[in-house]
Amino acid sequence: MYKKYKLLGVVLMILFVSFSAYSQVVLPQVFSDNMVLQRNAKVKVWGKSKPKAKVKIQTSWNGKMTIALSDKEGQWQTFLETGEAGGPFEITFDDGDVTKLSNILLGEVWLCSGQSNMNMPMKGWKNQPVANSNQQITMSSNDQIRLFQVKKTRRLVTQPDFNYGENWKMCDPENVAEFSAVAYHFGKMLQEVLDVPIGLIHSSSGGSRIEAWMSSEGVDQVDFVESLDPNMEGDFRNYPTTLYNSMIHPMVGYGMRGVLWYQGEENRLEWENYRELMPALVKDWRALWENEDLPFYYAQIAPFEYDDVNSAFIREVQLKLRDSLPNLGMISLMDVGSALSIHPPNKEKVGQRFAYMALAKTYEKKGIAFSGPIYNRMEVVADTAKLYFDFAEKGLVCSGDSPQHFVVAGEDKVFYPASVLITKEGLSVYSSKVKKPVAVRYGFENYIRGDLFNTFGLPASSFRTDDWEEE
Repeated sequence: MYKKYKLLGVVLMILFVSFSAYSQVVLPQVFSDNMVLQRNAKVKVWGKSKPKAKVKIQTSWNGKMTIALSDKEGQWQTFLETGEAGGPFEITFDDGDVTKLSNILLGEVWLCSGQSNMNMPMKGWKNQPVANSNQQITMSSNDQIRLFQVKKTRRLVTQPDFNYGENWKMCDPENVAEFSAVAYHFGKMLQEVLDVPIGLIHSSSGGSRIEAWMSSEGVDQVDFVESLDPNMEGDFRNYPTTLYNSMIHPMVGYGMRGVLWYQGEENRLEWENYRELMPALVKDWRALWENEDLPFYYAQIAPFEYDDVNSAFIREVQLKLRDSLPNLGMISLMDVGSALSIHPPNKEKVGQRFAYMALAKTYEKKGIAFSGPIYNRMEVVADTAKLYFDFAEKGLVCSGDSPQHFVVAGEDKVFYPASVLITKEGLSVYSSKVKKPVAVRYGFENYIRGDLFNTFGLPASSFRTDDWEEE
């Protein structure tokens, strides 16, 4: 009899422990101590509790209580009103057991995504350094910046949560060393200028195609991309939706101000398709976050000596996409590429140029230049092509005696190196071998060191005035 009651007691204890564990609110990993919530917004919060439970949510920044009701599966979601930037604050979740999150800040949240040049950490990689990294890491402690790192995973179906123990971390040398260099430099400048807390979510993967970051709904909007079969076998690392499923889906709806995107190298061979793929990604993520005005700023890929294609074509596509949707913006990196490394070391300039874009366009800070010169039009006067540019109100400058990397062609479509003169209006381009110019190109090759800038030091993109097909 004693053994029988002892066994019953053990069973009851197991049931009690299991019920208690199940009854306590379970939050997605993107909600943790040290997190940053988007200020002055209605931010989505979700989690799991007992089925048909009442979850009381108390927020210390306004003293309000919000009630969320879980469904028969125990899932619940609601929205919390945030206020002005500040902190630290607390949130308590009470469904009979209390879960508390502490050291929370209200501020500006940005998602930073793409492939290896976004992924490259401040500490660099073997034989691939990040410029000035040790000094920047040493001086990186800042309680007003918080970091959330999504680990690289690929899945065939959408995941309900990140599965690798991610949580928000403090901005200090140990954590910054492992964090995206581009994202950190962006956040650092943003925090210094806005003087509010900054939350950086980094989710990128080296060698990734843009299709892998799209949801199944987004993929369905592009005719030439096939939806993924979840029963497939083999190497699916770059198949459509696989990165979205595991690295974006678990945080869809988390309140944020905008997106930074640095990708394109892996799609360079099918650069024509990028005309549809990138707008499709932007529309997809905006629909997922239910924000059709979500700022989306992207980096044009930097020059590099590829051996399989002229990457100037995908840079051209990226340049032309900048006006394809509202609230897009492109930064040029023509002056920071490396002929021998696809991962150029100067990540500070990249992050700062993203910050210029966000500060000027999203936060409407006056007096900040955010774009290099953009080719507008060409006029031919006798044997000279005159080029005019936008975003060059104070004129153009070059890093040498005169701009290099210009070629000019006549009706025969044969290009010759050109002499270039900076004028009050723009550029005059000339070659003694071309009596009647028809087309001009600048930097339209895999690798150059860009040398054409506006007076704010922002580089012009490579461009061409023609649309001739390569023979």
